[in-house]
Amino acid sequence: MNITLPDEILKSAQMSADDIKLELAILLYQQRKISTGQARHLAGMHLIQFQKELSKRGVYINYDVEDLEADIQTLKRLGEL
Repeated sequence: MNITLPDEILKSAQMSADDIKLELAILLYQQRKISTGQARHLAGMHLIQFQKELSKRGVYINYDVEDLEADIQTLKRLGEL
């Protein structure tokens, strides 16, 4: 799916198409509607680059108890190798 924005909107907002993509990616990520991977892909950035952008804006990385438990299980499996 592609979204087309009129040039007048971009000009009025004083933003490029890439700026709009980044803003949308961060908004959807903050609302937990998309994952980190999806957000960074939408923004056209590498993971570290996207995380730095989140940090600049004071946005926390979505990491909850379920993520922690999954990481612990992964570390346990790796320790058994």
